[in-house]
Amino acid sequence: MTDDSRVLDAKNLSVEIEVPAGTLHAVTDVTLHVDKGETLGIVGESGCGKSITSLAIMNLLPSKATRTASKLQLEGKDLLSLSERELASLRGNSMGMIFQDPMTSLNPVYRIGEQLEEVYIQHGKGNRKEARERAAYLLDKVGIIAPRERLSQYPHQLSGGLRQRMMIAMTLMCEPGLVIADEPTTALDVTMQAQTLNLLSSLQDEFKMGLILITHDLGVVARMADRVLVMYAGKAVETGTSQQVFDHPTHPYTQGLIQCIPVPGKTSNDGRLGSIKGMVPALIGELRGCMFRNRCVYVSGKCHTSEIEFNEINPGRGYRCLLEESECARNLEGNLAAGTVK
Repeated sequence: MTDDSRVLDAKNLSVEIEVPAGTLHAVTDVTLHVDKGETLGIVGESGCGKSITSLAIMNLLPSKATRTASKLQLEGKDLLSLSERELASLRGNSMGMIFQDPMTSLNPVYRIGEQLEEVYIQHGKGNRKEARERAAYLLDKVGIIAPRERLSQYPHQLSGGLRQRMMIAMTLMCEPGLVIADEPTTALDVTMQAQTLNLLSSLQDEFKMGLILITHDLGVVARMADRVLVMYAGKAVETGTSQQVFDHPTHPYTQGLIQCIPVPGKTSNDGRLGSIKGMVPALIGELRGCMFRNRCVYVSGKCHTSEIEFNEINPGRGYRCLLEESECARNLEGNLAAGTVK
């Protein structure tokens, strides 16, 4: 892709947070990029650093957190060199975020119209009348019936699905080049989840925005994402196109996640659904070796002490493991043959 098409470019992004027990390494050396009209899916268990990564991009971290990176650019602008005031002018304007719980993201004492219009006016896009027209237009775009009537309502008067659509409309008020959707369907029922995903997909096609989709639902990522970044313990452990990651998972953690996807009529030989034993480790203090070693079925002595580098198979495709790519493939084939993979 050309530089003109690149919306976000981040290299070696790290976040450390000071907590009573020491330094928490929430995110370590994550490298990612997003192009216009492209969807990057970030997946992993809770506590793997997905949301912290998105907050680091927006610079919305808690006061005791420290963000570092060798490069962090949004549409060519160096986010690392900008003041807080300059960053505030970009949030909601050049980059926007859709949070997972719309009820806590909308102000309960202000009408919907006031909240949408404020974004437009705050960033100098137009006056109150123009903001009102823009808000009504976007509510119609996100499939809300009688949009002008809805603008006069309060958040508590709307269902969860409608509130989420309001959040999507608010994010698009200034047509940002980058939208980060952090678990946008978690609080919705299955029907509303499907409608919200379809809506995001159609809006992305229309507005040509770059989209980062953060979720623990691999089915959502397989359906929506062009490329996938798998995170574990604050690090990127595998990247690739959606097809590469789902058809040929390389890292043992990625393989384990895919084994956990329920498939009707299929289980392992013992009749159990797939699972990854253990928990995500504490990321406090000095971290050595592979963070997945205590849960990995292929662990060896070197995994406890060696520095695990990210192996680039080809541009955009890589994984973080001591095993060779061919060994990872053989291990997966062996599990399939033994019936331990559904």
